[in-house]
Amino acid sequence: MPDSASSFNALNYVLTIRLRVQKPSNSLSRALNSISKGGGDVGAIDVVKVGSDHVVRDITVSLRDATHADDIVARLKRVKQVEVVSTTNPILSKHENGKIAVVPKSEVTNNAELAQVYTPGVAQVCSEIHARPQMAFTHTIKGNTVAVISDGSRVLSLGNIGARAAMPVMEGKAMLFKQFAGVDAFPICLDTQDTDEIVRTIINISPAFGAINLEDIASPRCYEIETRLQNALDIPVFHDDQHATAIAVLAAAINACKLVGKPLSTIKLVASGVGAAGLACLKLLMAAGVKNVIGFNLGGAVHRQREDLTEQERWLADRTNEEIFAGTMKEALEGADMFLGLSVGNILKGSDLKAMAKDPIIFALANPVPEVSPEKAAKYARVVATGGSNYPNQINNALVFPGIFRGALKARVPQITEEMKMAAAYALAGVIADQEIHEDYVIPTVFDERVATSIAEAVIKVAAATGAARSECN
Repeated sequence: MPDSASSFNALNYVLTIRLRVQKPSNSLSRALNSISKGGGDVGAIDVVKVGSDHVVRDITVSLRDATHADDIVARLKRVKQVEVVSTTNPILSKHENGKIAVVPKSEVTNNAELAQVYTPGVAQVCSEIHARPQMAFTHTIKGNTVAVISDGSRVLSLGNIGARAAMPVMEGKAMLFKQFAGVDAFPICLDTQDTDEIVRTIINISPAFGAINLEDIASPRCYEIETRLQNALDIPVFHDDQHATAIAVLAAAINACKLVGKPLSTIKLVASGVGAAGLACLKLLMAAGVKNVIGFNLGGAVHRQREDLTEQERWLADRTNEEIFAGTMKEALEGADMFLGLSVGNILKGSDLKAMAKDPIIFALANPVPEVSPEKAAKYARVVATGGSNYPNQINNALVFPGIFRGALKARVPQITEEMKMAAAYALAGVIADQEIHEDYVIPTVFDERVATSIAEAVIKVAAATGAARSECN
């Protein structure tokens, strides 16, 4: 049987319950016991108000879903000397009325200023840009603005939930762009999943933006959309799910391999999931020197004798699995140095890792449930990384996209090249000094202020060296 998901991954619905508890009594203990018996996981307990005969407390509880929340509240209402005052969902509250806003850079306080920012003064700027189109980068928001665009066809682990439901993710990315790199970003969710219409729409809105961040677009359409837009536009088009994930994975692999004393060129890598993100990771790892790769999709090991592969999987089959291994993933793990998972949760047991080489590296990145339980993997692995924030070594594309777009916008490059991606990965890895690398620290956190700056500088350096930069980058 597969390992069960951790309680954190199973309980991902959060509710804050305000209780009015009589005193003195053991009512609070009985309330907490009721939550526990109902399968809730109690987190923070905060005192809100103390009265002469009662205490009002906020109890934050992790639950499975809204139905589970209703059950817990019903249980608490049956506890004597405890009153349920209110319930709030802090996650929903954080998103209320959206997470971003447009804020002017200066106020308009008189007629003279109004004439400068709007009519008639704005006509002068329009005329200048018409005569010299590149001025749009310096005299409109274009030079520091990214469009975060999705069709909602492949959102997180939720799948094809459509444009409207995808908006919270795109807003979240816009927040991170601003906080981590000072880049203005705007969420745009398109109510179509027709490739031609998506491409045409993005081309038509592109004059307002300095770069395009594609997000949560299902494979294989994401490949065609990205390629067509890159060919049509003179601004960077970057499918974040593929390339930012790949950069973060390579950075973590660089440091993990340093820790275990194995060069990238010598490791055996087994990968579960060769979709858009998985294949992008493998391409970048191979470009960095990894040679011995066995990838798995739903049909099993990817090899050149299979006739059911997509065009992208065929690319992988032609360049990996030289021995045409066709066995199970567990069999492939024998003697492997690294496992990379970008697929689905709980496909491996911890004991499956026993057969791997000494000091194995496990990157189990499926969300919300990893491919193998991190707690059980840690019994056999030297390094364990996941896609979640509840364990060390979170491999998160938020480490990458703010900095790489910051560098691309500042250098005003027409595209983000493979050389820039490689430089970004090594810059991200280099944030951690060799002497600082250890089992729980092979990749920095998204809150490390050096991350975005280091990646941006690496991109700018490559842009300048290759002649791709269209600005001085001072």
